[in-house]
Amino acid sequence: MYEPLVKLGPVSRFDRWVDSSVQERVRGNPVVDRVFYAASAVGDHGVIWLILAVVRGLRSEDAWRATVRAAAAVAIESALVNGPVKWVFRRQRPAPRGTRPHPLRTPRTSSFPSGHATSAFCAAALLSDGDPVMRPFYYALAGVVAWSRVHVRAHYASDVLGGIVIGVLLGKAFKRLVPLPPPATPRHNPARAPAAAPAPASHNPRGIDADGRGLTSP
Repeated sequence: MYEPLVKLGPVSRFDRWVDSSVQERVRGNPVVDRVFYAASAVGDHGVIWLILAVVRGLRSEDAWRATVRAAAAVAIESALVNGPVKWVFRRQRPAPRGTRPHPLRTPRTSSFPSGHATSAFCAAALLSDGDPVMRPFYYALAGVVAWSRVHVRAHYASDVLGGIVIGVLLGKAFKRLVPLPPPATPRHNPARAPAAAPAPASHNPRGIDADGRGLTSP
């Protein structure tokens, strides 16, 4: 079992329970291991979110601002979380146990909060802004990337939950500071109404006027 650098009472007990009673049940499953190790790898340095930001920019001519905003936010979030925030907490990471089933990059920063979780939910909040069709996909992927760090024992569960909260708050802050313009509405050029047909010529073969009197010839 691992020991956190600072014992946090209920938080440490929660982390132990998640690791031993929840996540340990699925570790060793080849499919689950493959999915979570792959998710953890693509989440390194926010690579997957930068790729998705570029993809969104290519989907329409007006999405470039969302691409730039998401990419800049991931860069700022990474510098902020992996710098001063982790320095403040300086929590020791979980100690690895046994041989990992797949390669995993060894992090150099401290444990709280999870940078993968923070960047995932910050990026999901920004990419889903103005893109409701893809919103479920962004958040589902963010959840898998974030929780993969518990599965591979790179973070405690509380690190991931803290990262999710920070990521959501950062996403909201970036949306407020750099709002996207409203979606452009296509210009509508209404077709010209067809000219009214000329009234048919009056046909009065009997030469009777409106009062019923006969018309006199000049």
